This record gives sequence, C-alpha cells and structure tokens, in this order.
Amino acid sequence: MIASTASESSASAPHMAGNFAPVTDELTAYDLPVTGTVPPELTGWFLRNGPNPRDAASRHWFFGDGMVHGLRLEGGRAVSYRNRWVRTDSFTDGTRAVDEQGRRNFRAGAANTHIVRHAGRTLALVESSFPYEVDCRPGHELETIGAHDFGGRLTTAMTAHPKTCPTTGELHFFGYGGPNPPYLTYHRADAAGELVVSRPIDVPAQTMMHDFHLTAGHVVFMDLPAVFDRSHPGMPYAWDPEYGARLGVLRRDDPYGEVRWLPIDPCYVFHSLNAHDDGEQRIVLHVARYAEFGTSSPSHLWRWTIDLVSGTVTEEQLDDQFCEFPRIDDRLAGLPARFGHAIAGELPGSGPIPGALLRYDLRSGAVTRHDFGPGRTPSEAAFAPADDRPGGPGWLLTYVYDASTDTSDLVILDAEDISTGPVATVHLPQRVPYGFHGNWLPDPER
Repeated sequence: MIASTASESSASAPHMAGNFAPVTDELTAYDLPVTGTVPPELTGWFLRNGPNPRDAASRHWFFGDGMVHGLRLEGGRAVSYRNRWVRTDSFTDGTRAVDEQGRRNFRAGAANTHIVRHAGRTLALVESSFPYEVDCRPGHELETIGAHDFGGRLTTAMTAHPKTCPTTGELHFFGYGGPNPPYLTYHRADAAGELVVSRPIDVPAQTMMHDFHLTAGHVVFMDLPAVFDRSHPGMPYAWDPEYGARLGVLRRDDPYGEVRWLPIDPCYVFHSLNAHDDGEQRIVLHVARYAEFGTSSPSHLWRWTIDLVSGTVTEEQLDDQFCEFPRIDDRLAGLPARFGHAIAGELPGSGPIPGALLRYDLRSGAVTRHDFGPGRTPSEAAFAPADDRPGGPGWLLTYVYDASTDTSDLVILDAEDISTGPVATVHLPQRVPYGFHGNWLPDPER
C-alpha cells in the first residue's frame, strides 16, 4: 500500500477533484460481486491506464503518475481486481525527464496513457518516454518489470498509440519531441518484438502528435498546429493555425522512402478510429476531430479521404454528437471495419462529461446509443471478441463511475446490441478515476 499526498480537499484544479482525484491505495480484491452474467468465453485481463498523481500540486491532468487498473475474468467469474502505480524511474527515484545539461532521459516519465501487448510483453505507455513493461502473468500483481527500449535500439520516446498490423504482427509507432530536429521518427518492430525500422521524418517544428494511422499499405502522420511553446501554461503547446495542417503518407513497402504531405483544414485530433486503403490510390481515415487545440471546442466523428492521384483530401463530418476515445475491433486495425464505437462526450476537463456509448455503422451511417443513466460516466470501451471472426460478435468493456455512490463498476455490453442493458456489471472495491486507454488482453492460447 502506498499513500498519496494528493487529496480532493487539497486540490486546487479541476483535474484533482471529483472522479479526477487520485485514489490513495493499491488494492487487491478477489471474487467480486456481479449483477448479471460474465460471459464464460472471457478469460484474461481488462486493463486501463490513467493518471493518478501522488502530488497535490499536480499541474495538469496529463502529467499524473500512471496507474493501471486490472480486472481478471475467468470462467464466468470476476476473479480479482487490482490497481498498481507504474514504477518508472521518475516514480521510484524522482528522475527528471530533462537533466541540468538539457539531455533527455527516456526512462523518466509517467507511463500513464495506454497499455498494450506485443510479442509477449505488456507495455504501459506515455508519449514522452520509453514504454514500461508490466507483469500480468497468472499469479502476478501487475508489478512493473522495467523500461523497455527494444534491446537498446530505441533512442526516442514512443507514442502511446502504436498500431499492430493484424496481417504481419508488426508493431508500428513513432516518437516525437525534443529541442532539435528530427522532431519525428517512425519505428517498426517485427512480430517477434525486434525493432527493425527507425527513420527520421523531416517536419518544420515540434508539434503535439498524439496519434497516427496505419493501413495495409501505408502509414499516415498528422502534422497539426499544436506547436511546442515552453511559455504556455499547463501543457507546453499552443494553437497556431498559421503553422498549417497536413497529412503525411508513407508507403509501408518503402519505409525509408518519400513522405508525401497533403494539406487539410487546420484542426486537432487526439485519436483516430481507424484507417484503410480503398483501392490503390485512396486512403480512408476516421478521426475524432476538434476545430482547435486547447479550447473547449467539441470533437466529432469525421472522415478524411485521401486521393493520391490528385493529391487532395476530402473532409466530411459524419455525426453531430460529441465523441471521444474511438475504438474498433483491433483485429481489423488498418483494414476496412464496418463498426466503431466511442464515448459520447469530450475529453474530461475540456467539455461535457460523457454519459453514453456510441456505436457507429461506418457503412450505413447509423448510430446506436447506450445511456448509462444519471450520474454514471463511462471510460473508453475496449472490444473483447467472442470468436475468431474479426468484426464479428463480442463485448464492450468499460469502467463506469457512479457519482451518486462515488463507486465504479466494470460494465460489459453486447457489442452487437448496445441499446439493451448490460450483460454483466462487476462491482469494484473502489472507484476508478477518469483515465485514458486500455485493452482486453485474453490469455495466450496454450
């Protein structure tokens, strides 16, 4: 058990109050009570990462110490829950990301944004540093194993939104930032986890590049006008529409080749839903798009269609409901996916608190909505498949906070019919603060 110095009563910022406020204890609880029936096909971990600062002086929601909340499901039972801080060098030793000589230390960071699995490793991610490996083998407690730098080959930070190709098993990602060029580097690890591609990409300035896109044939970067500004309060990035906005297209079969840049209207995107090739000369991207960065402007689902023949991008808003944290069945990453889902609302702290889940039919344009009820707020929902058919049946798993009781549940919905009530609700021993991203990680086949 580790006590945090942060508390709701001492908080002076919105991101330290209510369900943004950190929890103070690391718990382990077994045989959790369930309303409904946990699908017996689900055997594995539902993990969600997010900020849980120990310091009441935390100056921004994005900077809090990473904490992973894990729920173990097995044989129709909610076997256990545990929450653990990620023990980065910053957490254990107070190591700073930039030393007195201005050198970056990529082992320092919060590891607070996402948690993914690749090549047998479970990695807690934040875009400013190296990933940190977490142990979620049976009988282990989500302990931190340590920083993972791909055997010394990774020399930049790693995005919190890598993409795993379902065809090749490759992990595609990038690193950005730093005071000097190159401000962007593209990386690729093979299915065995070996880093095989690292190539700098020329961009004119350091911009906040939170996510990107992968298709069967292309990688697409978003160079958007959230430009590094050390003087800016809170996050050191400022909206600068004069910088312009553009998409950079790189062929996967030529990873060291030309990046082709195509202009779009100034905007900002934290998160992509998916992307796919439409023939040889068109790329279709779906994103949660903000009109600006750093304001309370809402995000909506948009479609961008890149025409590589004309060198143009067609931009189209698809829905007028606010949305964030868009996800698909990740087995279709980079391939045509008919269905996607998102939380109805903005990033907490920048707009309305979400209270519903949206399911998009990207083919017909239909949108289905599940409301969780008054005062009940969902987090990002991860897809858990029911069988081996990508895009087929499955469940959506999300932590839901109930303001009336100051508690949280894991709610499991039928992905094909979210308008009905939950399949199961697992009642947790403590609330799960608002956080960022996670995944359903089924046990590996033996």
